[in-house]
Amino acid sequence: MIRRRQLLKASAAGVLAAPALVESVGAATAFDWKQFKGQKIEVNYQLSPRADVARASLKAFEELTGIRPGFESVPEQQQRPKAALEMSSGKPSFDVLNVAMHVQKKQVEAAGWMEDLGPYIKDASLTNPDFDLADFSKPAMEVATASNGKITALALNQDLFILFYNKELFAQAGFTAPPRTYDELYTMAKKMTDPAKGVFGFVGRGLKNANVVLYDTILLGWDQETVTADGKKLLTDTPKAIEAGLYYQKLMRDCGPPGSVGFNWNEAQTTFMQGRAAMWLDGIGFSAPLLDPAKSRITDKVGFASVPRGPHAHNTATFIDGIGIPAGAKNKKAAWYFVQFVAGKDSMKEILRSGSGTPPRASAYNDPAIQQNAKFPKEWFDTTLASLKLARSGLPVIVPVTEFRDTIGVGLTNIVGGADVATELKKATEAFQPALDKSNAG
Repeated sequence: MIRRRQLLKASAAGVLAAPALVESVGAATAFDWKQFKGQKIEVNYQLSPRADVARASLKAFEELTGIRPGFESVPEQQQRPKAALEMSSGKPSFDVLNVAMHVQKKQVEAAGWMEDLGPYIKDASLTNPDFDLADFSKPAMEVATASNGKITALALNQDLFILFYNKELFAQAGFTAPPRTYDELYTMAKKMTDPAKGVFGFVGRGLKNANVVLYDTILLGWDQETVTADGKKLLTDTPKAIEAGLYYQKLMRDCGPPGSVGFNWNEAQTTFMQGRAAMWLDGIGFSAPLLDPAKSRITDKVGFASVPRGPHAHNTATFIDGIGIPAGAKNKKAAWYFVQFVAGKDSMKEILRSGSGTPPRASAYNDPAIQQNAKFPKEWFDTTLASLKLARSGLPVIVPVTEFRDTIGVGLTNIVGGADVATELKKATEAFQPALDKSNAG
């Protein structure tokens, strides 16, 4: 995962640093943070900027609660199988677990691995009254809540797809605002495409696996996801899926740079930062380098906008990771204190302030001190808040998500290369459906 510590500038005026969390969290109420003083908990995170923020706040947490946290952060390729193995044993070595809910939600819920946080949240003796569950975005709570109503984890980060655009190229083409619809996006991108000058109207992911999240984002504009709500049947060869595939192919073929069939986010980002693409559709977490003079040629020309409206809906893809308590944890109440601390308002502001992610709490973006001292313009904050309201899951809630991305991604790569859209989507759907059936059969 790309590191994003420099998304916003730190500021001494009105912005919280980790040691200040004790004073800020404890001052508002008479809530007893010391109930479990002297207990020890173990915390397991995926290696990420959110893990760095949590690690930096360990001293503040211990001063506030008297609870001694042990802490490890492991690259996701190792953390996920390690966590699954320990959770399956029923005796995990950790009391708090960072979970990639956009990948592991179905697995976590099916196996009953995580403690229901609902009773803790409702218990006034265990939860700070300022915690404010309503501050979390709707998509964040949908991911956190299982079909049986249990809250299996609280969201820590909500990455969102947005539209980056080059204001200088827009002005040269006579455009004064970003596109409002996908039709406008294509028309504008086509007009700004000039291969002779090495300038293209759009750049996006074409590489196998990586391309699925861009296609999913577009498909949400057709008001459709890739799998039925019960997770049993693929929807990747429906009429809407084919229409979205045709749009994706047309946009990439007519408006994208040569070789984009092999582009992941990093090649697309580089192309955009070099001023060779007018628009780029991808995760908001990739914003920081665009404003870094050491990396970008267009630092003063970058615009930020919500994903355009599709023909049937206005949605954008989101990818959420969270924090929770294993059902087999030893010190659950002390663990809950850590969970509510790192998922609390002040910790979320610190994630935003330090450029470590895009928190799912609205209050983080509404803090005037953060916006006033931010490296990013108001347009970025407005885009984030608007996109939080448009967000839907960017990946299907199934166990074999990686295999899904690989299989459907091959078809999408062929589509970008010029293959027939309906044929490729049908072939990919038929190839993956048995794997989905097997997964659902247990």
